[in-house]
Amino acid sequence: MAQLLDGASKLGWVLLKAVLRFVFMFFNNCVAIPSYCLYLLLLQPLRIWDSYTFWHIEGVMFKWLLGMVSSWGWIAGYTVTEWGDDVRPISEEAAMVIVNHQSTGDVCTLMMCLQDKGTVVQKMMWLMDHVFKYTNFGLVSLIHGDFFIRQGKAHRDKQLIYLKDHLDKYYYNRDRKWIVLFPEGGFLRKRRETSQLFAKKHSLPHLTHVTLPRLGATHVILKTLSAQQENGSLGCETRTTNQTANKHKGLQWVIDVTIAYPKARPMDIQTWIFGYRPPTVTHVHYRMYPIKDVPVEAEALTDWLYQRFVEKEKLLTYFYDKGSFPPLEGQKEALSRQMTLDPVWLCSIQIFAFASGYMWYSVLQYLYCCLF
Repeated sequence: MAQLLDGASKLGWVLLKAVLRFVFMFFNNCVAIPSYCLYLLLLQPLRIWDSYTFWHIEGVMFKWLLGMVSSWGWIAGYTVTEWGDDVRPISEEAAMVIVNHQSTGDVCTLMMCLQDKGTVVQKMMWLMDHVFKYTNFGLVSLIHGDFFIRQGKAHRDKQLIYLKDHLDKYYYNRDRKWIVLFPEGGFLRKRRETSQLFAKKHSLPHLTHVTLPRLGATHVILKTLSAQQENGSLGCETRTTNQTANKHKGLQWVIDVTIAYPKARPMDIQTWIFGYRPPTVTHVHYRMYPIKDVPVEAEALTDWLYQRFVEKEKLLTYFYDKGSFPPLEGQKEALSRQMTLDPVWLCSIQIFAFASGYMWYSVLQYLYCCLF
């Protein structure tokens, strides 16, 4: 009987905590996202006069929004340990980031672990499935200039044309640096069987922890943004002298990111919202490749991309067996880094969001009273 009561007590606490977290996040979204939109609406004259400054301000607020999402997991004890190359020294250089995809929590994990990488978050561009356009964060991503891609053979060719047009229009004139994509094209659990059948048919490696990547978006990004394409014609908004001096040199790096969850149990967005899983450490492994070492032609790039995901398979197999990633070449043992967030900064952006929400509510209420 005592065990039954103890179990009921624990379940009741988990449910209460989940409800409180959901209520907080609901109001957090209700004040933060409209405030972001209204601030940018107010700043539209600045966009015409000095677009570079406008998008810099937008990027800062975008980082704050992603910081709020990160805080949801941080408060629940969901942290990140980093392995492999240290990407912070290249945070101000243009890079394409390829990531394995297991669940909706992968995006939240990236939102968290990239927060301490300089201006990466405010200057990054995401490639994500079009269904995310219809989520609470979809409007923010649309304004920021992220690209929503439709999956499936029926849409593939058109989507790649749209992607190239999108990069030409938004990547340079908004001073984007890192572009993040998931080359597998879907979640592991949904694509694994199909990928394994394709691999068997074409005598390709059998993969369990990842799937064979798709080439399309990766190829378009490299062809469009690599240095050899830089001819001065990209970007359509006027730049000042200082902005021209800091002009992009094209992609400088490809960063291969491998996300591993303990016991191969992916974290999903529901877990981040309700916090019902015990504190969990997600492990993120980085490997950097200079762009000059990455082939651009389709056949060679396909082989190169397949090799990266075969390496991911080996990394994840090692991790699930040993509980850590293998050491880098030249190291005797793997070194990890605990990624941390500043609690003062997290509190500050939350206070600013709720204060902004109250301010905009008061302003709109006053205008409504004056008009009606």
